[in-house]
Amino acid sequence: MTIEIPDNEPAVHEEMFNWTQDLFPICRSITGDGVRETTAYLRKILPSLQVHEVPTGTECFDWKIPDEWTIRDAYIADTSGSRIVDFKKNNLSVVNYSISVNQTMTLDELEPHLHSLPEQPDAIPYVSSYYKPRWGFCLPDRQRRSLGPGPYKVKIDSHLGPGSLTYSDLILHGSEKTEILLSAYTCHPSMANDNLSGISVLMAIARWLTTQQNRRYTYRIIFAPETIGSIVYLSRHLEVMREKTIAGYIFSCMGDDQSYSFQETRWGNTLVDRISRHVLRHHTSQFQTSTYLERGSDERQYSSPGVDIPIAVITRSKFDLFPEYHTSLDDLSFISSSGLGGSFEIMRKCIAAFENNYYFRTTHPCEPQLGKRGLYPDLNTKTLPHSVRDIVNFLAYADGTIDLIALSEQIQLPFEQCAIFVKSLLSEKLIESSINPWPSKRQG
Repeated sequence: MTIEIPDNEPAVHEEMFNWTQDLFPICRSITGDGVRETTAYLRKILPSLQVHEVPTGTECFDWKIPDEWTIRDAYIADTSGSRIVDFKKNNLSVVNYSISVNQTMTLDELEPHLHSLPEQPDAIPYVSSYYKPRWGFCLPDRQRRSLGPGPYKVKIDSHLGPGSLTYSDLILHGSEKTEILLSAYTCHPSMANDNLSGISVLMAIARWLTTQQNRRYTYRIIFAPETIGSIVYLSRHLEVMREKTIAGYIFSCMGDDQSYSFQETRWGNTLVDRISRHVLRHHTSQFQTSTYLERGSDERQYSSPGVDIPIAVITRSKFDLFPEYHTSLDDLSFISSSGLGGSFEIMRKCIAAFENNYYFRTTHPCEPQLGKRGLYPDLNTKTLPHSVRDIVNFLAYADGTIDLIALSEQIQLPFEQCAIFVKSLLSEKLIESSINPWPSKRQG
């Protein structure tokens, strides 16, 4: 066996919440110092993380790296000079990637540049404009409806110009060259669940993986701006990833305490689909399933035709579906250490399932004599203990044609319980293992 099934680590759960708190104030976008500051923080936790800068104008498939955005200040002030909308109080208050403006204008002139949510009158919406020059402000609809005719001093101190896009990655080599991809996006400003939670959980998973000495798979861990970042990354690594990467996860919306959501891969029946369903079925009280038709993050790029990597997404509240999504209501009060911790533990179990998912075949025709090996009671009673019956069932299906996940499903046990049997049975030479299935000898 490779990675052991870990116990819960409450101290790590609290640590992830602290990381999220530290990262929350940073104004991030797809380029600029916000992403660099975030990446520098990640490197404190993961010193081996490699940082890459891709210049403005670089072509990546059908896209180009846009100008770098720098913002220093933004506000709307009334005639007394009081800032009624202030970027420095909440960085969602300015439309992400806004060009500079410095004018005095009436409310009628300002209105086309204001964004609010009538259905959520106390929330500031998150609005962005990456590829078309514009400017704007976001504010609660209740405040917007209270504005007088003006005039207002309107200022955005920003700059758009040549620069670069920042992403980082970490390759953790295993005994096999086959890779598993783990990716989180780093471009969203101050929103705790989307996607600081995903960043924090992936940091904790990556750090945990670095401590595992007997990794089977190689792990490719990526922190990059959503969409353009994954496209850039694929444009640089497509051939090796297409050849080696068998599965992956997007880390997103993992911090609240709601029930879990699972988004299937484009195919719906791959190994990562089977492992995800198995772990969630055995370790959560309930979870919602959606298809690839409801995709929304970088799985759109990694699983696209021509790349074809099966990518699953396990979240708590799924992006797009919780009311706080892409608003100022997605703040630190919306997430918790228990929410982050639950996601962390689920993802560790998924990775452990990958690591231990071999094919097993019994080495003896008929049932082996378990009693002389201390695996079967020496007193015949009406009912066998569950653990003994489970071992017997395991051996009954260990014909080498199905992997551990399928075998666990067949005998209705969580894979980690079966992994315990595997250790004992391997040590007694009652089973043998392989990374590939044996030919079926089934009759008929």
